[in-house]
Amino acid sequence: MRVAPEVGSLRRRKMYKAMRDATITAAMRERFRIVHISLQRDHVHLLVEAEHKVALARGMQGFVISAARNINTALGDGVQRRRGKVFADRYHVNVIKTPTQAHHTIRYVLGNWRHHKEDQQGLPSTWLVDPFSTGILFPDWVELEDRPWEDRPWMWPIRETYDPLIVFRPRTWILAEGWKRCGRISARDVPGRSC
Repeated sequence: MRVAPEVGSLRRRKMYKAMRDATITAAMRERFRIVHISLQRDHVHLLVEAEHKVALARGMQGFVISAARNINTALGDGVQRRRGKVFADRYHVNVIKTPTQAHHTIRYVLGNWRHHKEDQQGLPSTWLVDPFSTGILFPDWVELEDRPWEDRPWMWPIRETYDPLIVFRPRTWILAEGWKRCGRISARDVPGRSC
């Protein structure tokens, strides 16, 4: 989903918190589940599971309303909420039907910051995983193969001040296991390049 230009970059702490609150609201739904999310400067990528088309439509509607309300509050002056459009257009749906498509989609959503070269300057150049995504919660990075994480609550070291985005673990076979038929995904992958 594209963000209206007047909103500015989503890759700011207050925007991150606003979107995190929206994912918490969405996490309360049973028939619609956000599995991964990635915040870019001017758009959001979501990977969701829904039990049917109506659950998808209602879940997305609820998420968009919650996200817009939270973003407008964050952009307000502390007394009054900002008014105006937050999302420039409607979300676009791509139904994932094959393990290959699932592999590419997960790789794209979690690595989209590398595609946009957000990882090449300043502090982000020291990060392995994008903190503006759910990559920190993804247990299947190839980099974690030789690092058993069962004894730790998180796969990566997390600062005490960092609150990860709230999402569901995938329940569908294709997003939980099927994508692995196409190989592992590296945190260093750049979407747009072949696997």
